[in-house]
Amino acid sequence: MTTANKITIFRILLIPFFVVEVLYYGKTGNELHWLLAILSFAVAAICDGVDGYIARRYNQRSELGRILDPLADKLLLVSGVVLLSFSWPYFDTIPLWLTGTIIGRDILILVGLLVIQMTVGKVTVRPRMIGKIATVLQMAVVIWVLLQWPVRWLSVWALAAALFTGGSGLLYVLDGVRQLSAHPSSSPKQAEGVRDHETTGPHDHATAGLKERGP
Repeated sequence: MTTANKITIFRILLIPFFVVEVLYYGKTGNELHWLLAILSFAVAAICDGVDGYIARRYNQRSELGRILDPLADKLLLVSGVVLLSFSWPYFDTIPLWLTGTIIGRDILILVGLLVIQMTVGKVTVRPRMIGKIATVLQMAVVIWVLLQWPVRWLSVWALAAALFTGGSGLLYVLDGVRQLSAHPSSSPKQAEGVRDHETTGPHDHATAGLKERGP
């Protein structure tokens, strides 16, 4: 296993620790849990850049890494967004419309991937800059709430995150539609009789007529 993949697995293992610390701080208000929640989220976010750099710098790209890296990002962000969407006495709340946009887009993409895989047999995912910006903005919203910064700016970050998240989801849907449209299975099937007629040439018709007339 490559070093980059080990770091990615470490990021995934940090997620349950982050969730537990957020839950404990939300329930007790103990600042130690708050600091540990911020620290675990920050370490996981920093490791995201580190494992990507190592994979590119030392040619450690692998099929496992292509699966684990986006999975770690998604698990960290979704867990943070969902947790901070509930009402806590010590946290501000992430707007539910942002949470719905993020989860709805991810479910739509997941269903689309399954449909394309079952229909085409191969899924081609094109990373886009708008998707990367959406991820950064989602992470900024989570960090903003965790650090308890002024709530008046939270709506601005949340709106920007929702717009980029929705836009990236729309582009992924269009890519999926193109892949399905290019596959033969998306073309209408001809009737059996029409296919038989088209595959039967003039010579076959003439031969059939001679057989009917006989000698």
